[in-house]
Amino acid sequence: MANKITIIGAGQVGSTIAFSLTLKHLASEVVMIDIAKDRAMGEAMDIRQGTPFVGPVAVHEGDYEDAKGSDIVVITSGVARKPGQSRLELAQVNVNIMKSIIPQVTKACPDALYVLVANPVDVLTYQFAKTSGIPANRILGTGTMLDTARFRARLSELAQVGPENVHGYVFGEHGDSSFVPWSIANIGGMPVEKYAGAVKAIKIPELDKDDVEDYIRKSGGKIIAAKHCTNYAIGITTATLCRALKFKTSSVLAVSSLLTGEYGIDNVALSIPCVLNRDGIQSRIEVPITDAELASLKHSADCLKDVIKQVDINL
Repeated sequence: MANKITIIGAGQVGSTIAFSLTLKHLASEVVMIDIAKDRAMGEAMDIRQGTPFVGPVAVHEGDYEDAKGSDIVVITSGVARKPGQSRLELAQVNVNIMKSIIPQVTKACPDALYVLVANPVDVLTYQFAKTSGIPANRILGTGTMLDTARFRARLSELAQVGPENVHGYVFGEHGDSSFVPWSIANIGGMPVEKYAGAVKAIKIPELDKDDVEDYIRKSGGKIIAAKHCTNYAIGITTATLCRALKFKTSSVLAVSSLLTGEYGIDNVALSIPCVLNRDGIQSRIEVPITDAELASLKHSADCLKDVIKQVDINL
């Protein structure tokens, strides 16, 4: 079981991930690394002072030398998009930040599992897989795992059931070209289109699929407009992914990884359901989807490939 987790980046996202890991008691040691050393120290101290009510978790700041022996490394370092800045410009800025991180962290942690959280997460996952020298099955991006959580949360609100009863995924890019393969979505084992008609005692509004997908894509922007960041949902999401990477028993999650021919797509990182455990990604699952959904997935792959062509990922 993973006992040591290093988080690179102690901003709102990185610190919330550290807090979530601590609350869930998913590591015995959490190391926080940031170029702003005082920020890392303050966040680590604040979390550490709550551990008497949680359990024995050593949370502390450090540098890359302190990351040695980590079972999982989570990378959140990056900058948010500024007003007037294009998505492509942001991609190059964060790709350049990753260039400085990769050689240092892989030297310290050659055997770790790597979880990419910073955006654009699919581009950075691709970059890490192509340039780090770490086997690709040990490199995962949170990808559409967060989008999937937003999908399940929204559908549960509409259907008036707990989100644990909603099953389905968001595929593709963690971004504008993501989509829901509705053909595999269900509520309590029933196709979503038929659920409202089957529940006679509760008045459930007619499902508007476009509205749900619009909600998923715009949630991040709406939250940022209101509070200037998103951190809680991605913190819980990343902690849940780290939990799945602790055990020999496998889990199935929609995470970003380097595709090698699945659905006829390769040489790009995006999200489809993956079987993963403490050894990393064991397999990607080609869930049966419709021809229209396959076309949407290939479109998402093409959108990401277009960005990758226009950025310099080389170390």
